[in-house]
Amino acid sequence: MRSRRDDYSESTRAALVKSAVRLFTERGYAGTSLDEIAKRARVTKGALYHHFSGKQAVFEAAFDEVESDVKGRLEKILSGPEPPWDRALNGLREFIGSCLDPAYQRLALQEAPVVMGWARWREAEDRYSFGLIKQALQDLIDAGEVLAVPVEVTSRLLFGALCSAATEIAHSTDQRKVGDEIEDVVVRLLNQVRRPAADA
Repeated sequence: MRSRRDDYSESTRAALVKSAVRLFTERGYAGTSLDEIAKRARVTKGALYHHFSGKQAVFEAAFDEVESDVKGRLEKILSGPEPPWDRALNGLREFIGSCLDPAYQRLALQEAPVVMGWARWREAEDRYSFGLIKQALQDLIDAGEVLAVPVEVTSRLLFGALCSAATEIAHSTDQRKVGDEIEDVVVRLLNQVRRPAADA
């Protein structure tokens, strides 16, 4: 059984992560202090250090929170009752919509590559996004919607393209327009490997 102390500890950590997401989104990593994170969460700085070793650890927890939220929504769509092709397109639209979210933009796309280092950031993106892309592609092949392309290589290409697309949206002055253009291009690319019978 869980104790009250466990519940309090969990709620304290959740409040700190929520505070960190908000502040890192508004001010960025460099512009946010641990004192501010603790203050907004209404806990002491000592309580913060009970859960996190330092500022980077807090950031990585905030990053995981934002990424997990996006992954959860995508998993729900990709495991839905619709045909695989429709699920894939709905998942694409959801991902592009996530790229318009300020928290995802700031933490996952702008700050994380610098704070975590490019290699660790790509490993994290791999963990959160690549598996979903690979499974969605495998579902399309199994359903006869697309040609039997090499799953690993094709998933890597799609993963790279979507990572670049997300960064492009985040740095654009007209994000919605760029998002619509990216959706159109990716759908066109997917149609290149769609089976003619499925397309008809």
